[in-house]
Amino acid sequence: MATSGITAPSLCRTCFHPFEGGKHCPECGRPRIIAHPELFDLTIAHIDCDAFYASIEKRDNPELASKPVMIGGEHRGVVSTCCYIARMNGVRSAMPMYKAKKLCPDAVVLPPRMKHYQAVGHQIREMMRALTPLVEPLSIDEAFLDLSGTDRLHKAPAATLLARFAQEVENEVGITVSIGLAANKFLAKLASDMDKPRGFTVIGEADAKTILADLPITRIYGIGDKTAKTLAKDGLTQISQLQEMEEASLMRRYGETGQRLYRLSRGIDNRKVTPSQAVKSVSSERTLDRDLIDYTPLEDRLWQACESVSADLKRKRLAGITITLKLKTSMHRIITRSRTVSAPTQLAGTIFEVGQQLLKPLADGTPYRLIGIGVSHFRPLSEADQPDLIEPARTKRQSAEKAMDALRGKFGSAAIMTGRTAMSAKAAPTTPKNKK
Repeated sequence: MATSGITAPSLCRTCFHPFEGGKHCPECGRPRIIAHPELFDLTIAHIDCDAFYASIEKRDNPELASKPVMIGGEHRGVVSTCCYIARMNGVRSAMPMYKAKKLCPDAVVLPPRMKHYQAVGHQIREMMRALTPLVEPLSIDEAFLDLSGTDRLHKAPAATLLARFAQEVENEVGITVSIGLAANKFLAKLASDMDKPRGFTVIGEADAKTILADLPITRIYGIGDKTAKTLAKDGLTQISQLQEMEEASLMRRYGETGQRLYRLSRGIDNRKVTPSQAVKSVSSERTLDRDLIDYTPLEDRLWQACESVSADLKRKRLAGITITLKLKTSMHRIITRSRTVSAPTQLAGTIFEVGQQLLKPLADGTPYRLIGIGVSHFRPLSEADQPDLIEPARTKRQSAEKAMDALRGKFGSAAIMTGRTAMSAKAAPTTPKNKK
């Protein structure tokens, strides 16, 4: 983390002058500096736009600058994002809108303009790629960067390039970003969350373990509420407790999850920054032979689409974290719902489980003429479909699907079929349409 040590390498975030120690820049006199013993040695960064959607709306309409702004459905749905003024009133992303409006009754609620946000996100992404080709997007408004070796091209260390980048985004795009600079992806993302908005936080290899010790276990990526509750039942709530345990002990208790807890609690993360691949998403949508209203027949068609997508993902050796359901009504209105899962997947069962959760509230008597499912935001295959600490039954289902895949690979796709596949095959015919 940034330190004010008098001898630490420092960088002025206003004029980008590098110097040793001090609380003010000796060149311009400004106090906005970043200082850390490893400042000019680290090269892995995480850049996250601050309150992205709301910031764009405020940029486009200066009258909103001093007002709380929430993006989402006016009467139904959830908060997609909100500005920091709204957050000071307790509003958070994914909060039901009715609850958010009670907490912040004066807020301006705006519908999302996704195409506009995507255009701005693309503009910022291209600015990132001007720094390095090693850009790994996580979403429309955040990405990892590996700046190793770029000092020779840009004649400046990674820290200086990132400070310049932040200022360029403010000047050219009109929004702000927060930056985390560290030795690996886990620490970089952790750092970018520590000082928002307009933050620039550094976590070095030497101080990583100390910084992590003060944090709750939920700050380890992939540890959601369910896993945290299970760990809490075992008396584990702080990362410092994990740091006191042996790797073998954690693995005996939690399997592969235990090994990951051991390593990340010590700031060890060997994942590489992987540039986005040519294939952005894999999906399958089916135009129905007749309009369907009831949930069960829609679910049958959903399973068929999930199997198709899963087979395509496995063939392409891809796994993604965002699952998107697509429906088209009899009046040709398109409805999409997405959910991002904690770990990448390519398994039909996992895709289907999320698809079911997205489909159920939409099976409300509306007649549909098309249903589809897609997977996007790909991650390294080595991170996909890990054993589930909380739900061993899910791990068994995953193992069973992988075993069936192995048999199909040896004897052909028709060699083995699940009961649901056989039932779905008897359903009314549909016209499949795969999107790559």
